[in-house]
Amino acid sequence: MIRRISMAVFALLIVAPLTAQAPTGWNMRVDKSTNAADPDDVPEVTFPEVSDGFRVDTGPAVTMWNPDNTATGTYTLKGTFTLHEPSGHPNYYGLVYGGGGLDGPRQNYLYFLVAQNGTFLVKHRAGDETTHDVQPRTEHAAVVSPAENGHSTNVLEVRVGADQTEFVVNGTVVHTASQSGMAARTDGIWGVRVNHVIPGVQVTDLGVTN
Repeated sequence: MIRRISMAVFALLIVAPLTAQAPTGWNMRVDKSTNAADPDDVPEVTFPEVSDGFRVDTGPAVTMWNPDNTATGTYTLKGTFTLHEPSGHPNYYGLVYGGGGLDGPRQNYLYFLVAQNGTFLVKHRAGDETTHDVQPRTEHAAVVSPAENGHSTNVLEVRVGADQTEFVVNGTVVHTASQSGMAARTDGIWGVRVNHVIPGVQVTDLGVTN
């Protein structure tokens, strides 16, 4: 049975086409750049109004989740990510899963992201400062880069099995990890992450299938 986020959940708290508030029911955690050579280009994350799903424009990087959205056991988390405009250099966006403590200093989650340069990565975050590579930045032909109009669409899936997890882009398995070490914790909250200085990523068809 598939559980999808309804359009009511995606309805934005807006009285104008642009807002700094997350979609209704969603929490967000903003990570400001600490690199003086790569600063955030605008001061906050905003959510321009769209007709389907939600759009995130950064600013600072952001992790977003609804605390009611959890998955355990074997499941597939899937979402469609449309980049409306690339940033000045490659930055990543995609799925978060296996999350816990996301609003505190002991945040813990896995994330599977793609970038405009045709690469993907899988990482584990442990606390505010530490990340571990499950699969470092890797180029793959399945990752769609922006066309001349600046747009690209990538369908991402995390297929959690009994003893391994498959990471899928546009129907192609780009990496498989055993459920051990940093990739072991797959039960928990799911959501999305959009790294900094990305002018716009629209998220649609986001949900979990058991």
